[in-house]
Amino acid sequence: MSNISESLAGRVGILNLNGLTQREIEQKQESFFIPELELLEKKEKIEKTTTIELYEKILKGSYPQIYKTNIEHKKYYEDYITTYIERDIRQLINIQDEVKFLKFISNIAARTAGELNMSDICSSIGINNMTGEKWLSILVNTGLVYLLQPYSNNNISRIVKKPKIYFMDTGLACYLVGYLDAVTLEKSAYNGAIFETYVISQIIKSYLNNGMNPKKYLYYYRDNNGKEIDLLIIYNNKVYPIEIKKSANPEKVAIKNFNVIEKFGLEIGEGGVICMKENLLPIDRNNNYIPIELV
Repeated sequence: MSNISESLAGRVGILNLNGLTQREIEQKQESFFIPELELLEKKEKIEKTTTIELYEKILKGSYPQIYKTNIEHKKYYEDYITTYIERDIRQLINIQDEVKFLKFISNIAARTAGELNMSDICSSIGINNMTGEKWLSILVNTGLVYLLQPYSNNNISRIVKKPKIYFMDTGLACYLVGYLDAVTLEKSAYNGAIFETYVISQIIKSYLNNGMNPKKYLYYYRDNNGKEIDLLIIYNNKVYPIEIKKSANPEKVAIKNFNVIEKFGLEIGEGGVICMKENLLPIDRNNNYIPIELV
């Protein structure tokens, strides 16, 4: 794009091509995710998996070549990182910084599903914040990372303003952090963050695959009182709150912070808890337990 002299405004279409969603892998119809009960009841489920089988999918990741050729995923990600650093972005970073850049990517992967703290990341690998911001923009612009912005409007105050950071491919994140098998991953302290990353990345891709900019619709909420909602979907002037839990039996306390959306000044849509439950079940009048197979 940088070598094209004309702007091409109004004469070019831009497609964001991410890794495959599970629905694409299974060749099932994919609509953008909205947690309305009527839509969820009509939606075709993806293949049912056990927790370990799900973590095997998380480890395998979403790059098409892995599914096209059945290449061993650990080897694929090793080669991917080598070509990404040595060919794709060498012109964007100083060659002497390549080792630090790899540490930077790995550090980001370790913090997926967490609030972005650039100062902490940069100090841990010995670079300044300006370099960190530049490198982060490379990860975002090459599609490796997505920044989920906090929701705010004139009706709410005292919110945390830092974005949450998500790796768009869970397999690459696991490789960078050092997890090589599903059993170890599922038992690790990383299991909740990578589960949330898997769900959020699937939802982001569902919007992109339907020609919608997720930055217009997807947010999270956290305030200075410690109240947080994992995902807010703002669509058609309605707000839909979502929590994400690895458990097959999350308790009703999972939706305890949903009442904060009452001050947003928007119509409140149905919400839910995306989890490992087998069936779509009500929590209360407005919220449901949503099996991960319906994402």
